[in-house]
Amino acid sequence: MTADVIVTVLAGLAMFVGIVGIVVPVLPGSATIAVSALVWAIVVGTGTGWTAFAAITVLVALGMAAGWVLTGRRLKERGIPNRSLLVGGILAVVGFFVVPVIGLLLGFVGGLWAAEWQRLGDARKAWDTSWAAIKAAGIGILIEFGCAALALAVFAGTVIHHFVAA
Repeated sequence: MTADVIVTVLAGLAMFVGIVGIVVPVLPGSATIAVSALVWAIVVGTGTGWTAFAAITVLVALGMAAGWVLTGRRLKERGIPNRSLLVGGILAVVGFFVVPVIGLLLGFVGGLWAAEWQRLGDARKAWDTSWAAIKAAGIGILIEFGCAALALAVFAGTVIHHFVAA
């Protein structure tokens, strides 16, 4: 088995972990995909490999940036402060350890709602702003996931080209 094959398999597995990490934020996401593509391009050392790395990096950067910008804009429109998101994030980490995997989501939603309830003093308004924040985060995740899926398609196509042309 050659180094190209081994690194291709490992890069593909790392990219899979990266795409799962976009949905499950405990794992590293888009950055893992870009770093895996870089390592693969270095080992393969072809122009096609470097072109794929560039395309993959642009796609994951675009996904991350678009997700952040759109999520941030929606949160500002609703007047949701970063403090509420921080409380949600801290309780998400706690929830992950209390109730593995699903606790991440439960902790985030519960923490966000509690922080908003404390801020607004009304449980219904707190739920409305929390739901808006959850939808904004979901849209960001979908955009980042879509760009990462395109990046993985570029990688798969390049791998096929690399091994068929070789």
